[in-house]
Amino acid sequence: MGRKWNNIKEKKASKDANTSRIYAKFGREIYVAARQGEPDPTSNQALKVVLERAKTYSVPKHIIDKAIEKAKGGSEESFDELRYEGFGPSGSMVIVDALTNNVNRTASDVRAAFGKNGGNMGVSGSVAYMFDATAVIGLEGKTADDVLEILMEADVDARDILEEEDTVIVYADPDQFHAVQEALRASGVTDFTVAELTMLAQNDIALDADAQAQFEKMIDAIEDLEDVQQVYHNVDLGE
Repeated sequence: MGRKWNNIKEKKASKDANTSRIYAKFGREIYVAARQGEPDPTSNQALKVVLERAKTYSVPKHIIDKAIEKAKGGSEESFDELRYEGFGPSGSMVIVDALTNNVNRTASDVRAAFGKNGGNMGVSGSVAYMFDATAVIGLEGKTADDVLEILMEADVDARDILEEEDTVIVYADPDQFHAVQEALRASGVTDFTVAELTMLAQNDIALDADAQAQFEKMIDAIEDLEDVQQVYHNVDLGE
């Protein structure tokens, strides 16, 4: 599972050149989560998850506050949560999560991003069965053995705990997302390097240089779409 963290690190590092796009996507996601219940993370678990993710991406407070205030203000703007599945070069598989106020536009845009870059859209369920919904929490300042002991004492289950350089990565079932963080906070952890609810491929594939270049171009095209929030895939992009 170490490759998974490498890809997350790469994604987080690459955001530096696209902060305005990243922040806009978080603003939309925070607004939608805040409208799903009370606009308060203490009682709205969906909002709490988004805000924890936003913190690891250093989303400014004013963007978070603006999105929550918009939800509190009774805005009539609404978004549909959509998931698309598709295939890229050489058997690569992709899942795309979107928030949109125009389903037809988003479907057309995502289909075009696949089709113009050597991929094609699949039907619902054609790809998702090869991925597992997973909570991923990263932290520094402790060893994998430390974290294992903390979680065992708190009676919190984890699928795997790995140590990569100075970072410990915890993989757990999605319903353990908050429990893992609370147990670690109780032990003195104050910040997380990653806090994601993601879709991890059960098996990764490697592409040759040409196919990987085409695949990365396709992923960039999909991620650049305004309505796309998250993209998951089964390609090992390496370091």
